[in-house]
Amino acid sequence: MHPARSIILFTTLSGLGFGLLACLGLGLPAVTGWTAFIFFLIAYALASGGLIASTFHLGHPERALKAFSQWRSSWLSREGWLACITLALGAVYAFPLVFFGTRFAVLGWAVAALAAATVLATSMIYAQLKTGPRWLHWTSPVLCFLYAAAGGALLAGQIIAAPLLLLLAGMVQIGAWFIGDGRFAGSGSTLGTATGLGARGAVRAFEPPHTGPNYLTREMVHVVARKHADRLRIIGLGLASVLPALGLFLLPFSHGLAVAAIVVHVAGVLCIRWLFFAEAEHVVGLYYGRTPTSPH
Repeated sequence: MHPARSIILFTTLSGLGFGLLACLGLGLPAVTGWTAFIFFLIAYALASGGLIASTFHLGHPERALKAFSQWRSSWLSREGWLACITLALGAVYAFPLVFFGTRFAVLGWAVAALAAATVLATSMIYAQLKTGPRWLHWTSPVLCFLYAAAGGALLAGQIIAAPLLLLLAGMVQIGAWFIGDGRFAGSGSTLGTATGLGARGAVRAFEPPHTGPNYLTREMVHVVARKHADRLRIIGLGLASVLPALGLFLLPFSHGLAVAAIVVHVAGVLCIRWLFFAEAEHVVGLYYGRTPTSPH
């Protein structure tokens, strides 16, 4: 798929924001007063910024509110509801913490649980798509959780938990790439299955379905050259996981180190998110002769 900047920002920023909000709900760090206000401000800016960015990918952003009506069948709609409920309850939890120095633990746990549920809903928008075999796997939601947890822990200053979560996310990411590279071939999808003509023998396209580009070719049909993907995987993994984790493990802690680790991690996650969408082999590409093994 062609990665849209708005969706890359959405999945990256919202994960960081809700990850930090979950940490704050668990009392990590145990802050009150204006310090707590700053932490909540960062969490809300990231979560809200990500959600706002997602609307720019809609054909008609002014109709975004209509998505809330489809919560029975749409993970996108469920994510919208969960995000709004989480942010609203988070404000209720933050008010006594900021102005009275009082933490209601049960309320905080509810905020953390709802933040986790929001991240799950975001991941399931993609993880339930049968047309994207690479996404249709348990590693998709697990990685969303791990990146949200690791990023939230980094922002919350958890210098022990954060590097451990970063390294765990990196290991799962390597496994997801290894498994994902064979998912399309393993799905059995071919032009024959896509057209329903496979029982008649080998099927090939006589000519392209369209003479020019259209919405499907712009959004769904994209193949990344293997050498470029491998290079970006190394860069993304190094920035998102290895470098910030090693920095926190090996170097004396300072606020400058913490900020650098966060910046490097976010840059890596943006790279990995780009690959998440760019490497998604949508089955509609079969109609256009663009498969995971075809030249870019």
